[in-house]
Amino acid sequence: MEFGREIEAFVKEFVQDIGNNTAAVFAGAGMSKSAGYVDWPELLRDIALEVGLKVEREHDLISLAQFHVNHLKGPAKLARKILQEFSEQAEATEAHQILARLPIGTYWTTNYDSLIEDALKKASKVADVKHNISQLNTTRPKRDAVVYKMHGDVTVPADAVLYKEQYERYYENHAPFVTALSGDLVSKTFLFIGFSFTDPNLDYVLSRLHTKTKRDHYCFMRRETGTAGDDEELVRYKVRKQELRIDDLKRFGIQTLLVEDYADIPKILKEIEARFLKKTVFFAGSAEQYGAWNRDEALGFIHQLSAKLVATNFRVVSGFGWGIGSAVINGALETIYTNPEKFSEDQLIMRPFPQIASSSTDLKVLWEEYRQRMLSLAGIAIFVFGNKLDPTTPGAVICANGMIREFEIAVEKGIVPIPVGATGFAAKEIWERVMGSPATYYSGLDWLIPLIGELGDSSLKPEDLVLKVVNIVKTLGK
Repeated sequence: MEFGREIEAFVKEFVQDIGNNTAAVFAGAGMSKSAGYVDWPELLRDIALEVGLKVEREHDLISLAQFHVNHLKGPAKLARKILQEFSEQAEATEAHQILARLPIGTYWTTNYDSLIEDALKKASKVADVKHNISQLNTTRPKRDAVVYKMHGDVTVPADAVLYKEQYERYYENHAPFVTALSGDLVSKTFLFIGFSFTDPNLDYVLSRLHTKTKRDHYCFMRRETGTAGDDEELVRYKVRKQELRIDDLKRFGIQTLLVEDYADIPKILKEIEARFLKKTVFFAGSAEQYGAWNRDEALGFIHQLSAKLVATNFRVVSGFGWGIGSAVINGALETIYTNPEKFSEDQLIMRPFPQIASSSTDLKVLWEEYRQRMLSLAGIAIFVFGNKLDPTTPGAVICANGMIREFEIAVEKGIVPIPVGATGFAAKEIWERVMGSPATYYSGLDWLIPLIGELGDSSLKPEDLVLKVVNIVKTLGK
């Protein structure tokens, strides 16, 4: 998908923020509506009728909720409405799932549902949910993300922030939430999704920050073109109002990203995920023997390649393959420890394969799951060597079927394979496969095909192969 200049710049910057652990998401009602839940007008439609009003004619829905509370002398029915509407199960949207897969550690939402937590759980992540003040004082062990539900949770509908009096007193009754959000808005880059910016609570917080911080945040907004039945004058009015809203948001450091349709948002998030993953390289390989290479040459090649990838600000994932794993790790750590202020241990992700089944789970089933999870961390996969002892013939060496499976998983996940055919064995088999049908494996990457072809030249020196592979990875990661 082709992006405009502003969205292209945002994608690049947000990928960097994710890598720096400074990205955050603020989810509004629009994000839950796309999953099938009601938005505020639908939530309050029956409530409006009970007080003799029509929700279509009301713009101040917070006051409308207050009228209902006044009319019934209490919020009990409003709370039951929330429980009724948001207790039903709904599937997390594609946008939820993409964001949950990314290493984003901070989520804020005014929604009452559990879609964010559900998506994180599906992505095998631990969510630390905060929907009341007492929860702010505790930290869930091994958490991957914090989800701040500043207006409450469907599990405690009586405590949900719904009507005007609650908004007016929010800064007394929920001061720790305001402090936490204010701190995150200063230290993190927020992406607002499905948020209308008409929430008086959020507007209050933002208005106190726009003179204190220069940090940029981003929001998606559908380009205003009018609706069916609008005359030209009304369309011009709506467009002008949107222009003024966009300009006003800049006071808070919020840059607006206009999309033609809300369906474009998951496409943009997919591109963010793809580019982020392409900053992580999976190292696939094992070696009982090194073929035409002597042992020192082979390990030196792997060490140097790993070191240069880290030096180029890539992350390296290693399954600690037999015969090559130590060289991958040593190369990465050498670069990291040589310049610890520039490089981080987070750039090396080690996932040693379990060798002995310690439960009823079959080891092959465990390996398959392990490979799936490791490869889900990367956008590029390098394949080197790939051989093992033949269990049926003592002393014989065969191609590693595990590495072939890793190649197949990589293709299934849309990961770019880089087989170094010159190292022989399974790597050569994979190289021959991709060069036999390059369009199948490198769709849209025509420039890459001849460069992959060069990696099958067994006459190249190890140091030349290193440079060729690093240049490919650098180009893919731009």
